[in-house]
Parts: sequence; structure tokens; C-alpha cells
Amino acid sequence: MAINHLAIGVIISLQTVAGLLGNFCLVYHFLFLYFTGGRFRSTDLILKHLTSANLLVLLSKEIPETPEAFGLKPFLNDFGCKLVFYVQRVSRDVSMGTTCILSIFQVIMISPSGSRLAELKVKAPRFMGTSSMLCWIFSMFLNILVPLSTTDKLNMTIITEYIDHGYCYSITFGKIGDILYAPLVLLQDGFRLVLMVWASGSMVFILHRHKQRVQYIHRNNQTPRPSAETTAMQSILVLLGVFVSLWTVSSVFHICASVFHNPSFWLKNTSRIIAGCFPTVSPYILLIQDSRVSTFCFA
Repeated sequence: MAINHLAIGVIISLQTVAGLLGNFCLVYHFLFLYFTGGRFRSTDLILKHLTSANLLVLLSKEIPETPEAFGLKPFLNDFGCKLVFYVQRVSRDVSMGTTCILSIFQVIMISPSGSRLAELKVKAPRFMGTSSMLCWIFSMFLNILVPLSTTDKLNMTIITEYIDHGYCYSITFGKIGDILYAPLVLLQDGFRLVLMVWASGSMVFILHRHKQRVQYIHRNNQTPRPSAETTAMQSILVLLGVFVSLWTVSSVFHICASVFHNPSFWLKNTSRIIAGCFPTVSPYILLIQDSRVSTFCFA
């Protein structure tokens, strides 16, 4: 086995283990609350959908990609290739979509009483489940053509352009398809990114104004710990920074790996690793943010 295959295989394996541990910790926490009659927070429903999507991303990507990274023979048949790629695309879109929904819901719930968003505080919790389910439905509908362009074997008399993923093949639609594909990906993901940046920026602005109003209380507080507003703003900025950076790098590599029909070994595998970073890192950000989860899991 070549050293480069071994290195990529080890990295993907470690990433898979870390991501599964973090997401299963959240799943175990929610199951514990359910069976013990514990109290759920308003955002827990969105976090359940986000965790489910992250698990599907990791399982559908890393299980077939890990053996291929180690240089082993592919084991997926035609149906397996279609199913794996379809689940990858749907779960990736749902993971990003539910993260965007979570940010919008948070800015609605902390908006001051005099703002326009305050009118949605009562209605927002009732639409969380519907919004999350619509995110799944839209993602499944938008990626309905993915199985049709995925196969385990090539008929070279019919197919002229394709992308070799190592364990499956994606049939391309020529130069016109490549020109249309990149803007479509950027438009779909970019719209979610803009919404999340707006929601996160609004939350930071609201919390900053609230901190200024109660600043005299914090001055009289002799404890050296940072205020709740400062902690909340730091958590929001960390989540936003991780999301934006990983989305940007992942989109660039994803488009390059798709447009270049024969990507190099390092381009293909780097794109794989970066694509799995968000579902791996996001549960640990939630663990740090939510004291209930972090205390429960690490205990």
C-alpha cells in the first residue's frame, strides 16, 4: 500500500470516528431526555434534524470512501452507488439548511419586544418542525437527478465525460452542464450563507446592545468571569466563523473536483476531508454551547 493512500485513509478514519462520537453523544442525550421525561429546549427539535443529517453525511461518505482511500477494491454495486450519492447530497443540504434555520430561530427569540421580529416569537416554535421537514423534502426533490447520473460501471460507447470517485462514477453533461453546475451550487449554498450571516450578525448586535444597557450591573459584579452576553456572542461568532470558512473551502474544492473530470489524488481526497469537517466539528461546537449536553456527555 502506498504511503499516500495510508495517510489519507488514517485521516478519514480519525475524522469519521470523531464525528460519529460527537453526533452520537447528542443522540444519546436526546434519547435520555425522552425516556426520562426530561425538559427539552425550543431549539432541540432543530438540533435533532441537524444531528441526523450530520450522521447521514458521515456514514454515506466515510464508509465507502475509507476503503477506497486505503487502496482497497470498491464493494458498492450500481444501486449502492446511487443510494450513497443521493444520501450524501440530501444530508449535506439538510445539514446546512437546518443550521441556517437554527440561526434564524435564535435571532427571532432574542429580538427585543419593539422590533418586527418580536411578532414572530409566539409563532416561530410551532413552525420549527415544519421548517425542518420542508428542508428534507426540498433537498430530496432538488437532488432527484443524482441517482440518474451515478453508476458503478461505465459504458464507454455511450458515456464520454465522467468523474471517477474511486468507488463510483458520476456522469457529466458536458461543458454546458459544468457551466451551469457551479453557479447552481453557489446560489443554493450562498443563499443559506447570507441568511446565516444576517441572523448571526443580528444576534451579535442585539446582545451587544443588551450588554451596554446592563453594563452597570457587570461593573458591580466582582467575579472575573465574562458576562453571559459576551459568552453568547463568542459562541455565535465561533459557529459563524467555522461555518463560513468550511463552507467556502468545501465549495471551492467540491466545484474543482466536479469540473475537473480527472482530479488528482490529493485534490479528490482533500475535497473529501474538507466536506466531512462541518458534520464532524459542529456537534462539538454544540457541546460547548449547551451546558446540559456537555455536562451530561463528559460526565
